[in-house]
This record gives sequence, C-alpha cells and structure tokens, in this order.
Amino acid sequence: MAGPTREWVTFDDPKEDGRRWNVDITFLLSSWTCIFGCGCEGVLTERAPEMVQGCCSYGAHFSDRKDRDHVVRAAKKLTDDEWQFAEAGRKKGIYAKCGKDEDGKQEWRTRLVDDACIFLNRPGFPAGAGCALHLHTMNRGKHHSEMKPEVCWQLPLRRIDEEQEDGTVVSTLTEFAREGWGEGGDDFAWWCTEAAEAFTGNEPVYKSLGVELRKMMGNRLYTQVVDYLEHRVSSRNGVVRHPAQTKVTIGPARRSSRV
Repeated sequence: MAGPTREWVTFDDPKEDGRRWNVDITFLLSSWTCIFGCGCEGVLTERAPEMVQGCCSYGAHFSDRKDRDHVVRAAKKLTDDEWQFAEAGRKKGIYAKCGKDEDGKQEWRTRLVDDACIFLNRPGFPAGAGCALHLHTMNRGKHHSEMKPEVCWQLPLRRIDEEQEDGTVVSTLTEFAREGWGEGGDDFAWWCTEAAEAFTGNEPVYKSLGVELRKMMGNRLYTQVVDYLEHRVSSRNGVVRHPAQTKVTIGPARRSSRV
C-alpha cells in the first residue's frame, strides 16, 4: 500500500549518541483528534459506530512484561463503578497469551470479554462507554498514560526503532497507520488517521499529544521539535498538509475523554 506524501525532518538525539530521529512533521502539524464516541467508526470489517468500541475490539498487545505487569497493578486500583468487567478481571486476570514474537519470546494482550478488551465499558454501563483505565485517571486528575498499556496511550503515534549496520539507531516517529496493525489493518472498514472527520482538533498534534510525545522522545528532543515546528509556522514556510485533512481547524475540538 503506497503511503501518502509526507514531510520528514531529522534530529540527532540530544541525550543518546548514535541515535537519530526521523519525525513526521506532516502528522505533528495536523489537527487530528480522537473522536471516540463522536463519529469513530471502529476497527471492524464493517463500520460500527453504534458499538462504541473505537480501537479496543482486539485487546491491547503489551510491549513487554514490564508493560503487562504495570497494567496488572493499575487494574487493582479500579472500582466497580469504573469497570464494567471488574468481576471477570479479578477472577480470571486481565491478560492472555497471544503467541510468540520473531525471537521466540512470549507475547500477551489484554483479555477479551464479549469480543472486545476487558477494560472497555460498553454502552449502557452507568459510567458510560470507554476505557475503565482512562476513566479512573480522569476521575483523579491524572494523565491516562499513567495506567494504560503503552500501545493505547501512544496511539495514534508510533515509534519504530531500526538498528543500522554501523550500530546506530534510527527512530521513526509518525502516525499509527493501518500497517501498524499488521495484515489485519487492511481489512478495517475505517481508520481514523485516514478520515477527515478526525482532523477537527483546535490545536496541532504536537500540542494536543504533548504529554505522549515527551514520554516517547524525551523532554529535550520534544522541546527541539516544538521549536522547529513553531518556527516553521511563524515563518509561513508551508509544510505538506496531511492527506486526510481538509482544514487546519474545523469547529470545536471533539477529542474524547473516555478512550
């Protein structure tokens, strides 16, 4: 699948020698925003906004054992009025094995209940549809990255590290496109980073996802990237517009508070 036209800028990592970053500034300057519950069509083979599952239909694959165990501890903090499937999670656990990676290491994902993530509260639950972990952090004035699996709080951002022949590492920071899901991504009836209706935020991604970006690239590099982007904007030196974006800002932001 041919990717859309992008503008990339390369930065040397200010803290780690031998690592450089290729940053997708087309996406970071776009007005993408999460529209969970406000027009999100989900990630099934048919559009299903009425199910209010967002990208939670297949469970979350943990990046490693540390990520898995962190979420296990986080789940213990959830209350019954925050988590629809608390009983199932406490009885059977919150994760399941899902095969092995290319190096033969065991992988895990969040357990599924009724064909979606065990942490996903469904329509009709008194606290509303959405991630129970996200709801818990909202109720306590915290950022959702403190409790959710890494892939969940990073989405729709994606970091790919590739070691070069000379031992250096190239880290690519871009959007989580269909290919990030593997072969199954091509079967989605809808995906948010391709949909104009998701590019309706009131501020660019580098601001709206600032917390996530700082955690993914570090404070010093994030500051350098922001300085560069703001210079580009103030200088009116045009950048490549995201192919799904029709306007920089369209009406009020509709970013969900639940997923």
